Amino acid sequence: MNRFAELLDRVAFEHSRNGKLRLMADFFRNTPDPDRGWALAAITGALTFRHAKPAIIRQLIAERTDPVLFAMSYDYVGDLSETVALLWPAPDAASVGHNRPPAPTLTEIIELLDETPKADMPVALGSLLDQLDETGRWALLKLITGGLRVGASARLAKTALASLGDLEPNAIEEVWPGLAPPYLDLFAWAEGRAPRPVTSDPAPFHAPMLAHAIEEADLAALDPKDFVAEWKWDGIRVQAVVGHDAEGQRVGRLYSRTGDDISAAFPDVMEALCADAFGDAAIDGELLVVRAGKVDSFGALQQRLNRKKVDVKLVAEYPAHVRAYDLLSEAGEDLRTLTFSERRARLENFIATRRPARFDLSARVAFQSWDDIARYRRDPASAGAGEEAPAIEGLMLKHADSIYTPGRPKGPWWKWKRDPFTVDAVLMYAQRGHGKRSSFYSDYTFGCWREGAQGDELVPVGKAYFGFTDAELKQLDKWVRDHTTNRFGPVREVEANRTIGLVLEIAFEGVQRSTRHKSGVAMRFPRVARIRWDKPSREADRLEALEALIGERKQMSG
Repeated sequence: MNRFAELLDRVAFEHSRNGKLRLMADFFRNTPDPDRGWALAAITGALTFRHAKPAIIRQLIAERTDPVLFAMSYDYVGDLSETVALLWPAPDAASVGHNRPPAPTLTEIIELLDETPKADMPVALGSLLDQLDETGRWALLKLITGGLRVGASARLAKTALASLGDLEPNAIEEVWPGLAPPYLDLFAWAEGRAPRPVTSDPAPFHAPMLAHAIEEADLAALDPKDFVAEWKWDGIRVQAVVGHDAEGQRVGRLYSRTGDDISAAFPDVMEALCADAFGDAAIDGELLVVRAGKVDSFGALQQRLNRKKVDVKLVAEYPAHVRAYDLLSEAGEDLRTLTFSERRARLENFIATRRPARFDLSARVAFQSWDDIARYRRDPASAGAGEEAPAIEGLMLKHADSIYTPGRPKGPWWKWKRDPFTVDAVLMYAQRGHGKRSSFYSDYTFGCWREGAQGDELVPVGKAYFGFTDAELKQLDKWVRDHTTNRFGPVREVEANRTIGLVLEIAFEGVQRSTRHKSGVAMRFPRVARIRWDKPSREADRLEALEALIGERKQMSG
């Protein structure tokens, strides 16, 4: 465990991507099985523990420290794992004895967390924390809370693994979905000691191909004749996969973009997916809510997301639908090495001949020049999107000869999203961040003006915690500290009235009605686009401006 804790600590403070890559590769190369496999699982987010939860951590530290001291420390540090690791009292020397046992290995810890019953977990976890030093405790608690936050992505960890031999990272991505920790066969393959792992999953997830964002100025270097355009729909990317197991039983799954099995939340899609008419296939597409033959807003889809179970009423009110982009396999044949044009032709034939319920084809957008694409991006209705134009995020540009490559290769696929909406809002509250931002007020709640009982008043309309540089974060943090008027635990209320207040230009992808918010509206993907040091708070936008956007959307959708 100490070696893993040291790895996390060093990776967290290493700013260079290549430096992080080297640290992980050295760890994988010099750490024996199965510890290195469990470490890989932790970094890639493949570990979960049924009974070891953050609530137990809070319970344990409350039993060992002054609750006021913990609250003040947590407020300052901003990270539960780090706070508890620092405050955890050292065990009495008498209880430890002269022969202090070695710290448990990562494998021993994971087995203990996985096998310990819920009733025994507090004692087991407390014992583990007593055996570890500060860094070890921090790493253990990070495992439990599920947020390492050390600046190492799953892709980077897989790249480090590939570097143990002559593999490409995409080769690791290809076999990853069918494997489970501690990945003994995967490491053996990477080091040239065994053949490529073979998975027997009849309905496997395929690592998705992603696109790079593009700007209008970048289009000049591309030939429009080489590309195919299609709409970028405002839903969530999914894979719908069907196959047959060794006993001949039909197996169907619906996966999110990250490979999570979300089948149980969408019984309506699964019913269509598992029908005989669908056949054995893997479709890459967009999950949407479609009512009366028209794509509804992302807000409608949100009613179905992040639910383990759904009732009949919810399914009927928000019917799910998959709009197909790509065909990855059909009747056992892997199509990913075909060109996009070839796969598209197969997909069109699949949809036309099988006519699967709750599935349809994402239409191609015909164009002659990049000027056409720019015009369609601004006004999708002019390119035939019709009443579904409000549900379009932008355009996808796919090279006609591109094969389906996992990850985000630069060149084959581009995405050109519509310009975001913007609003000038007044900063009202600020909260400390987590990890590297734990010492800064980096989460900002902002509001717009509306008519109140006593005249104009600010009402919160959203929260943003990115979009600004490190230098701007320091400026914002100082402003918050200098203008605090009230404190609520880790949250500070700041001066926000018609004469004093900080205006933030907020960019966002959309806005919808919401009964959960005091303002009655909810933004999608808000972020700080600019700090308006020059603008008086009284000139910030009014709530009516956001409500008008909702009205415009309704008019566009008929």
